[in-house]
Amino acid sequence: MSQQSTSTAAPEDPSGFRPPTHREILTILGGLMIGMFLAALDQTIVATSIRTIGDDLHGLSLQAWVTTAYLLTATISTPLYGKLSDVYGRKPFYMLAISLFVVGSLLSGTADSMYQLAVYRGLQGLGAGGLMSLAITILGDLVAPRERARYQAYFLAVFGTSSVLGPVVGGFFAGADTILGIDGWRWVFLINVPIGIIGILVIWRVLHLPPLQRVEHRIDWQGAVALVVALVPLLVVAEQGRFWGWGSGKAASAYAIGAVGIVLFLLAELRAKADAILPLYLFRNRTFSVGAGANTVIGLGMFGGLATLPLYLQIVKGQSPTQAGLTLIPFTVGIMAGSIIAGQTTSRTGRYKMFPVAGTVLMVLGALTFSRVDAGTALPYIFGASVLFGLGLGFTMQPLVLAVQNAVAVRDMGVATSSSLFFRQMGGTLGTAIFLSVLFSTVGSNIAGAFAKAGKTPEFQAALQDPDVLRDPANAPVLDALKGAKLSLDDSAFINALDERLARPILDGFAQSVDLVMILTAIALVIGVVLAILLPELPLRNVSGIEGRMADDRARETAAAPAGVTAVGATTTLVAQESPHPGSADSEAPPRERG
Repeated sequence: MSQQSTSTAAPEDPSGFRPPTHREILTILGGLMIGMFLAALDQTIVATSIRTIGDDLHGLSLQAWVTTAYLLTATISTPLYGKLSDVYGRKPFYMLAISLFVVGSLLSGTADSMYQLAVYRGLQGLGAGGLMSLAITILGDLVAPRERARYQAYFLAVFGTSSVLGPVVGGFFAGADTILGIDGWRWVFLINVPIGIIGILVIWRVLHLPPLQRVEHRIDWQGAVALVVALVPLLVVAEQGRFWGWGSGKAASAYAIGAVGIVLFLLAELRAKADAILPLYLFRNRTFSVGAGANTVIGLGMFGGLATLPLYLQIVKGQSPTQAGLTLIPFTVGIMAGSIIAGQTTSRTGRYKMFPVAGTVLMVLGALTFSRVDAGTALPYIFGASVLFGLGLGFTMQPLVLAVQNAVAVRDMGVATSSSLFFRQMGGTLGTAIFLSVLFSTVGSNIAGAFAKAGKTPEFQAALQDPDVLRDPANAPVLDALKGAKLSLDDSAFINALDERLARPILDGFAQSVDLVMILTAIALVIGVVLAILLPELPLRNVSGIEGRMADDRARETAAAPAGVTAVGATTTLVAQESPHPGSADSEAPPRERG
């Protein structure tokens, strides 16, 4: 009956909006996925080539700031895009996001110093903050939650594909001296320009959304400034803390400024109320608050735990960045399989809670499986663990966003979606900082212990007495370390040239540190399992975000009109009654939670 009501109401709408067909949705989806692909690919393609970039620009020691600048602006801008698009519309801000990303990419490809590159990467990040969050939000505008689940699988396919293509493409560009007369590494950024322009043209041509009803709003500038004050020092210390020292004066200053910023942000949001960048009343919604915690833990486990896997493959298994990317293809297969299964099942049954629960359990099992790797672990074992972990992510990521979108009022869908991704990004930043700190703070003692254990074996003793081993300068780092010198892993390229018997303790010690990180990841993800179990399951709405917003607008107009029911008012009332916004402030009687 709701479909009949919606179709009856559509012609009465002054905007002439009608729900898009499946073919039109796929066309729009193509443009949205281009933007998502750019944002997701950029995170991995630059990581592979940053060493070559730093050497060419004579600033390898500054490479961390190039990454930090992008992370800062992308994280801070994500909730801003969500709120502003709720007020002023999605399409202009999505076009702005792609445009900023393209301009930042073009400038990054022309950088002559690492300082310039850091500034240009910051501009890129300003665009990247809106690419993923607005793509998911626009899909929510066009498609009802129950049908949305199967379309969101395409987004996860893009995410998984980029995680594999990034290292491969980055390694290719970084390894080429020149391409078309331009330094190879510059194409890491320049390749974004034609792809982004295509995305802009597609969205401009095919994305047609009805105008929002004009409502007086004020921009929460105080909240925006306070958010910057809160996040900049905390994100900087998360990236730089293991170099500065977590208890150093610089770190302590960052903690203090960040704490002041958080207090100011909370005060600003309380004052702004419904106009806030992150309205605090959303946290009264159990699905939103539990989802925020779950997304933070998922981000911590996903980005933090998996940040060590490429290091394991390259250092312990001796793979190149390109080979490491190819080795993780089963991880992508798991993500795609999980997302397709979750999307299709949710679309048919309307049930989604089982997937975050099963997904977090699979991620725990995947992390525990990875925690058993050592220097001699065979690739099929790694493939199996990758599929397990990827399947868990595929089950978890989009259903959590879907749950939040379905639970809040349609007017808040943009800020709710961007907030979910914001918390996931913050969890990833925190996890990366914590787990890489654990990795590099324990690897020295683990390697020392592995050398002490290896020193008692006949094979190692034979290597120390082998004249060829002693004469080979490639073995000098280990031989000097055995005499008391410090063994540095800042440049691990020397490991590949070592005698196999001398290299084995280093590989064993590094693998032990990776195992510890994966155990900690599993422990953190257990919290994710608990939060997934606590996640409420509400009936999925059968109308899209646009249709729901139009129904709200007409309901307000009808309520404000004089007594007497018009045909439009009657139709609107029927739509509003059949498609309430569960769990939101607009629902007089929210549906009973399931599960």
